Amino acid sequence: MLLLALAATACRAKATGPAAVPVPAALGAGVSLVRVATGLSKPVALTFAPGDPSDRLFVVEKTGTIRIMRDGKIDPKAPPFLDLSDQVSTGSEQGLLGLAFHPAFYVTGRFFVNLTDRKGNTKILEFAVPRDHLRDDHAKPVRHGDVEFWGVEQPYSNHNGGHLAFGPDGLLYVGLGDGGAGGDPKRNGQNPASKLAKMLAFNVDLMDDHDPGAEFEWPRIVALGLRNPWRYSFDRQTGDLWIGDVGQNAFEEVDVLTPEARAAAKPPKPHASATPTNFGWNVVEGFHCFGPHACDEKRYTPPVIEYDHHEGCSITGGYVYRGKALPMLAGRYFYADYCTAMVRSLRWNGSEQPVTEVWDWRAALDPENQLTNLSSFGEDAAGELYLLSLDGDVYKFVPATK
Repeated sequence: MLLLALAATACRAKATGPAAVPVPAALGAGVSLVRVATGLSKPVALTFAPGDPSDRLFVVEKTGTIRIMRDGKIDPKAPPFLDLSDQVSTGSEQGLLGLAFHPAFYVTGRFFVNLTDRKGNTKILEFAVPRDHLRDDHAKPVRHGDVEFWGVEQPYSNHNGGHLAFGPDGLLYVGLGDGGAGGDPKRNGQNPASKLAKMLAFNVDLMDDHDPGAEFEWPRIVALGLRNPWRYSFDRQTGDLWIGDVGQNAFEEVDVLTPEARAAAKPPKPHASATPTNFGWNVVEGFHCFGPHACDEKRYTPPVIEYDHHEGCSITGGYVYRGKALPMLAGRYFYADYCTAMVRSLRWNGSEQPVTEVWDWRAALDPENQLTNLSSFGEDAAGELYLLSLDGDVYKFVPATK
């Protein structure tokens, strides 16, 4: 994960794909990155509650709390929306890491968090806000059920993944790393029996019914061969799932899981075989064989792009911009690097040579090189884009003022 990025070793091969170039000056001059909040405790996620009539945003602090940002401000004296600081491990890659609201939150009041507990294991917990307090900043969410929604033991202290996101299919997607250490010593990446190194999908409504005769077993593995998916998101227009997967010693990568690929992972009948996408870890890293042994890279789904460790060493996945304030950014996927604080965008059309441009925004958005420790992107209900720093800051992409 990005929080434990180590010094990179020399790359074994040159990264494949189009080289990044500075964003065109005219376009770069039209976009600014404005700090809208500061003083947070290691923010790692920002999201909104579907159906919220206000502009309320929820910021996840790695140390165990969720805070509300309203009108672009966070009241430091206000109590947190949720405080789990007494339940989370505070190791370098551990903590409260993810938050996702049920698509029908303003009916159900349900939301889910992803955390590393005091034993170092991943837990997905479900909470509910009482229906008559759904719009109340001071509402006290309550645990849903007597046990955690789901969990998995972690063999090491890193590569927890940690993000949560509901897809357009209504399923909750949980991305997990390979369990940690280096090089996937437990070989979870290619082990279909392990839930680690996977992208999992849950039908939270079916599971909530506790129906032993449910049509399919949950969770469903929709992808395997992930090393550490650090932030992923769905394109609002296409339904594509974009994944920033942190590399080992040489390459960082961006993977895409299309709706068609996710559908192929759905078994045609109970207990039948399915075909989840295999991104190849720990056989491949990016477009290349991992380690000294030869491999057949064509057996695995390649990333849409990679970059080598001359440019960064720990990717922070982002979003495809679909907001209205910056129409010139429409359709571009933004991502960053925790180590170098670079910010880039790319276009992808899904063809055999999908990436048509890679633009580097660092000089345009951060001419004085103030950005550091970029931990996550966020998106509000309108599709506007935010960038978070582990140093405690939240930035927003806005039109530049002349």
